[in-house]
Amino acid sequence: MRVGKVTFRVHAIRRMFERGVTEEDVRLVLRNGEVIGDYPDDTPYPSCLMLGWCNDRPVHVVAASNHDEKETIVVTVYEPDPAKWDTAFRSKRK
Repeated sequence: MRVGKVTFRVHAIRRMFERGVTEEDVRLVLRNGEVIGDYPDDTPYPSCLMLGWCNDRPVHVVAASNHDEKETIVVTVYEPDPAKWDTAFRSKRK
């Protein structure tokens, strides 16, 4: 994902604080992470789920793209639960 201007929703900031994820961690995921889910029909902007690694810790970031403003909007951030995700944290367990 291209990272220009980054805006953090209040929900994302709360979750980051609760989960000990820093702004630097999120920017690292946005720059170097892998898109593991694509949601082109989300409104008001298309979004995606990204997986990145901060040291040995997996981090998921849901981010929306406001292409007109060249802005990435961070919707939420969390560490995926190993009970709910496969061992690579790329897809949910069935």
